[in-house]
Amino acid sequence: MADEKDAAGKEGTEGTAATAPARPAQPTPPAAPRPEGATGSPSPAAGPPSGYPPMTPITPGGPPPVVKPTPRSNTVGPGVKASLEKKPAEPEGGVSRRSFMKWTLPVGWVAFSAACTSSLVATARFLFPNVLFEPPQAFKAGFPGEYNVGEVDTRWKDAFGVWIVRETDGFYALIAVCTHLGCSPNWLAAENKFKCPCHGSGFYRTGVNFEGPAPRPLERARIVLADDGQILVDKSVKFQQEKGEWDKTDSFLKA
Repeated sequence: MADEKDAAGKEGTEGTAATAPARPAQPTPPAAPRPEGATGSPSPAAGPPSGYPPMTPITPGGPPPVVKPTPRSNTVGPGVKASLEKKPAEPEGGVSRRSFMKWTLPVGWVAFSAACTSSLVATARFLFPNVLFEPPQAFKAGFPGEYNVGEVDTRWKDAFGVWIVRETDGFYALIAVCTHLGCSPNWLAAENKFKCPCHGSGFYRTGVNFEGPAPRPLERARIVLADDGQILVDKSVKFQQEKGEWDKTDSFLKA
């Protein structure tokens, strides 16, 4: 009985296996692509990356593998190649650093030298006081016979600032400076007067003021005869009419 049951069980099992359909084989999924920028060593199944030397398998108990040096590339990189290439010529109108320095340094030195020179000149000028060169205060005006009675001689005005007036009884010298603001009047022979062109002051032939803003008459200078007989005029000695100084001896030269 037991043998019959075993045989029947085997037949049932074989029948079930014969009648059950076979499962199809599952396809191997493709390897996922490696993302860009991913780090880490590649998977052993993918094999060594391209460009690397072939890997020598290690045999247990065998000799150590020989590491071959990676050959050095003689290819010049793009950055080095660009630096070695000849630079193109600069466009017209452009200013390079070399040309800028070429002109800036000389101009700077010239400006510095000029500033130093001007400073030295100013310092030297400061060491010497101002000197006012004026014509001599005393001068000889010729002989008395050279003057006509009743006339005003103007030949000494430009050189010495003095008029010499000849009267019947003698000579006097008027200083050609207006008593208003110090302008230089002119002798107007047609009007027989001195006229200041600045503010219109007028003076008679004697020097007395009669029109305009002049507050007082013209001043007289010392006039005497020199040892050689010529007329000597000294502007350093002045005589004022309002002070009664026209009556002094040296304010009038008697003929």
